[in-house]
Amino acid sequence: MFIEWLAFRNRKVRIITDPLPFAHSLYSVFRLCYPRYYHSCRMGEPLKCRFFSAPPKGAQGERDSGDTPEALPFFCPTQKYLGSLIKDMATIDKNVLQKAFRASTNPLRMMPDFIIIGTQKGGTTSLYRYLIEHPCIAPIYIKEPHFFDIYFYKGLQWYRAHFPTTVGKYYARHIQKHDLITGEASPYYLFHPQAARRVAKTLPKARLIVLLRNPIDRAYSQYQHQTRQDGVEPLTFEEALECEEKRLAGEEEKLLKDEKYFSFNHRHYSYLARSKYIEQLPAWMSIFPREQFLILRSEDLYTDAKAIVKQTLEFLNLPTSGLSTEYKAFNDARYAQMAPATRERLVEYFKPYNARLYEFLGHDFGWDK
Repeated sequence: MFIEWLAFRNRKVRIITDPLPFAHSLYSVFRLCYPRYYHSCRMGEPLKCRFFSAPPKGAQGERDSGDTPEALPFFCPTQKYLGSLIKDMATIDKNVLQKAFRASTNPLRMMPDFIIIGTQKGGTTSLYRYLIEHPCIAPIYIKEPHFFDIYFYKGLQWYRAHFPTTVGKYYARHIQKHDLITGEASPYYLFHPQAARRVAKTLPKARLIVLLRNPIDRAYSQYQHQTRQDGVEPLTFEEALECEEKRLAGEEEKLLKDEKYFSFNHRHYSYLARSKYIEQLPAWMSIFPREQFLILRSEDLYTDAKAIVKQTLEFLNLPTSGLSTEYKAFNDARYAQMAPATRERLVEYFKPYNARLYEFLGHDFGWDK
């Protein structure tokens, strides 16, 4: 078929092909996955393919008129039609052949068994990198696909194209005699007002992992992250906190009203809002049963990564033997300390929100100091 050679090395599936067999592979997959379009092309009938442009650009607002889907006639399945499919479903991969392969084989790909939904600057990258070292966890093509918050309009096929193939799962189960799961980590999901409903509709059985960090440290870390990006945050931390309410005014309502609306401010300037976990978790837990959640304290990941990894693997029903003893921190940025007066003010500001969170979860995270 379309796979010339398959090997499990370093716990990842590798597919090795020559250019000519690879091109034939795409043609074969097209015939298998899209038979109606294949036969239409053989009869010389034009195909109606829908194009979608890139996600909205600029600070915030709706997609412009150029983003309207347009029907175009195509005749050749191996070139023009497949090209449109690739354009609509392409990942950030710049290799055309890899794009084509991932796009054309999306029906043969796994869907995530777990999602790390937040919080931003809470250690999600580190935890995800630790988990994919396990032989029973296959990595997604890109850690943060942001499907359920930003790119939902691209459709489920686009999302599925990011994940490993079911061939790898079959190989793991029947040859290596162990299970194989996959997952992703997009920390904006926890805060986005549409994400919980979208995930519940698409992946109702997915296991959800949440890392919660001291809200003051999380807010300051997010601010530092934005200042490292050119032109994103021109204000001081104290100024940004004062302007946050104005910057976010009406943005959540717009996100709820319009499925295709993208808010730059909601994603980038939500320093205080994202740290109010009690205003985010209930929305998720009202849809999903609590047994599908694993709530972790970020500080515990920083001090004892092995214990948190073990706890997470147990939550995912995976073996915990042979875990690493060394865990490198990822995205560990260095920056100046927060002004003591600002920190004292934020301790008082977050106390009532933290108290409600502790009561809701039945656990004191010890952040009020």
